[in-house]
Amino acid sequence: MSATLGALLKELVPDWKITVIERRAVAGEESSNEWNNAGTGHSSLCELNYTSEKSDGSIDISKAIKVNEEYQVSRQFWSYLVDSKMIRNPRDFITAVPHMSFVQGDKDVNFLRKRFEALSNNPLFEGMEYSEDPAKLADWIPLMMKDRKVNGPIAATKIDSGTDVNFGSLTRMLFDHLKSKNVEIKYNQNVDDIKRAGNGAWELKVRNVKSGQVERHSAKFVFIGGGGGSLHLLQKSGIEEGKGIGGFPVSGLFMVCKNPEVVAKHHAKVYGQAPVGAPPMSVPHLDSRFIENKESLLFGPFAGFTPKFLKFGSMLDLIKSVKPHNLVTMLACGVKNVPLTTYLIKEVVASKEKRMESLRQFIPNAKSEDWDLVVAGQRVQIIKDTVAGGKGTLQFGTEVINAADGSIAALLGASPGASTAVSVMLDVMQKCFPQHMKAWEPKIKEMIPSYGVSLLKNPDLARELHASTSRSLGLNGDHPIQIERRTVS
Repeated sequence: MSATLGALLKELVPDWKITVIERRAVAGEESSNEWNNAGTGHSSLCELNYTSEKSDGSIDISKAIKVNEEYQVSRQFWSYLVDSKMIRNPRDFITAVPHMSFVQGDKDVNFLRKRFEALSNNPLFEGMEYSEDPAKLADWIPLMMKDRKVNGPIAATKIDSGTDVNFGSLTRMLFDHLKSKNVEIKYNQNVDDIKRAGNGAWELKVRNVKSGQVERHSAKFVFIGGGGGSLHLLQKSGIEEGKGIGGFPVSGLFMVCKNPEVVAKHHAKVYGQAPVGAPPMSVPHLDSRFIENKESLLFGPFAGFTPKFLKFGSMLDLIKSVKPHNLVTMLACGVKNVPLTTYLIKEVVASKEKRMESLRQFIPNAKSEDWDLVVAGQRVQIIKDTVAGGKGTLQFGTEVINAADGSIAALLGASPGASTAVSVMLDVMQKCFPQHMKAWEPKIKEMIPSYGVSLLKNPDLARELHASTSRSLGLNGDHPIQIERRTVS
């Protein structure tokens, strides 16, 4: 998110001075790191939690449409970066991979059928296929269908326009570009405090994590894009808009296949239904991943709990986030989410064999010796009081909190996260620099042709932009590459 905001602003106002302060030794080691997330280009093609069944039995696709449109905005900006030679090789961060949804049982098959009918007539989801035929599914996902005992209804949707995105690589490329544009990037620096100065500027106390040396920085505008660490910094700013907000950390684990013969038999991102009581980030999925032109196979995520807000954080992070202004909200959340807490405790203590049982729902003949466990990233879900959910509502999504005067903004939350980074950062700019947006609009439209336009209401434009971004990003097969099967030891 921070890299995206920097890249956008540097195109719009090249003379503005931008400084990046990063706690780690390199960019994107936390949430953006390629092994800390599933690498899905979230566009609602396969994620069942972006659609819900209403009381009358119909399917609500409004969130799916919103996420898809936002992902198309990201594709447009990435294409602009490639076409402008700011990013040399798009295959270093994005690869075409079919996106699929897979379900079993009468209830879920009926839901998927209705979901397909609701989406397939939508211009944003053209090309989606549906089947309940085990023979067809065996053609689509041979690894998942081999040795499967089909004792009841089974179904899947498939769409070939899905993507795998290496957000770690993209983040590093964006910061390399910013560095070439004279943006100062300071690594191994921790922001210890943020205070409002008398002149209205923000004063940052920054400490070198290796030497302990302290520096002071002053800025007219601050963006806090610190992943799980954003909440602490937002609280230190003291802005009224940050009051009453808490955070609930959820950790993640993936199983990674170390048998190249197994890896070679699967080529798709296949999402299922989340277990009862599980958070949306724990929707099980079997993913083909492409990292440095090497193919991997991941399954998960398995949710867990640790009080850390960052993978490299402190065991005291959760306790330190509890303040007088959010204490009641946090307690209310705890009372309302006993099933989630129970689920997370079970996940934490689960054995490898228990996790293998979950994997065998996807790959019936999966062998324990072929799979290793990898610790993924931390996600901090937002807790706040809402009209719809009442006090202590646990929010599953991405949200920007900004001061009324637009001088500071913080990014909180998780999925769909990085996939919608460009839309989220355009929203940040609209809230924090409203006086500049009219002058910036022509350049924004050059970078993002659909800016201010609904792709849903303009299907011809949607098709045109999807085709052009596919060409720019090498997603239409015009630039084949050699893929090496990756195994993990």
